[in-house]
Amino acid sequence: MWCSTVECILLLTLSLLATPLAADAQPAGKVWRIGFISVAYARIEDVFFQQLRELGYVEGHNLVVERRYSEGRAERFAEFAAELVRLHPNMIIVTTTPAVHAVKNATKTIPIVQPNSLDPVGAGLVASLARPGGNFTGTTQQAPDTAAKRLQLLVQAIPHVSRVAVVWNAANPGNAGSWREVQDAARVLGIKLQSREVRGPSDFDRIFAAMARERPDALLFIGDRLTLPHGERIVHFTTEKRIPSMFDRPYLVTAGGLMSYGADEEEQWRRAAVIADKIFKGAKPADLPMEQPTKFRFVVNLKTAKALGLTIPQSLLVRADEIIQ
Repeated sequence: MWCSTVECILLLTLSLLATPLAADAQPAGKVWRIGFISVAYARIEDVFFQQLRELGYVEGHNLVVERRYSEGRAERFAEFAAELVRLHPNMIIVTTTPAVHAVKNATKTIPIVQPNSLDPVGAGLVASLARPGGNFTGTTQQAPDTAAKRLQLLVQAIPHVSRVAVVWNAANPGNAGSWREVQDAARVLGIKLQSREVRGPSDFDRIFAAMARERPDALLFIGDRLTLPHGERIVHFTTEKRIPSMFDRPYLVTAGGLMSYGADEEEQWRRAAVIADKIFKGAKPADLPMEQPTKFRFVVNLKTAKALGLTIPQSLLVRADEIIQ
């Protein structure tokens, strides 16, 4: 069909505007299916799906997500893994190390991606961060001495501290490395640790009673999919008992905790979505290195410090990425 120069330009412009920006991300008409396993819904997972949307994968349009939440019952991970494998998804996303083990036991072929893995090498999930092997990859919090750094910052903020309670999920093998780091740092700093282990939701009342009875000078929190849903409850406990606290997520400092230090979790989840996109486009998990954090955040709540009667040294405040007044 003949058209004038102006008409042809107009038609070409309209056709370009009608083409989705992410059209090259997936074949026309393709519907992608993801299995998603976690302990409980957490707001951070929205970051992952928003990034996928920006990459052209829109739930309800060309993306179907089968979500499964264990609500603290780790024994359900094997059940969820078997159920999702039968659905033949293109990928399974997991948010906790025990779930990764369950899915890896159920399939050797379906790609598995974990955002913000705690210690994939120590947990036996990958041969190395650079060359994962198998069908599993993702992003990891694993960076040298991050957990030890939290204890060091706590001691610098509160010089008189001598006994620190550590709240952590001992049933999650991904936490073993962080616990060893904290132990090693405590020996160097001359700190006595009180291990407050949890293995299920019913254990929190027990550790609260123990901490109320044996009152520590401070509390250090190791977050995972079991402990994080109880994070604000722990903040409330430390506020009520006037116990200085160190967390690994900034939102718990916003909620009233004293300090936090750790990888930028949102960035880790966004990067995990980029990895998922690469796999959708044909990359193999075995060939995609586990991405380590490049951004860390140190947050201090001066309002909480004042309520606890603490003066945070200026030398520490100048290193903070955010100060809550």
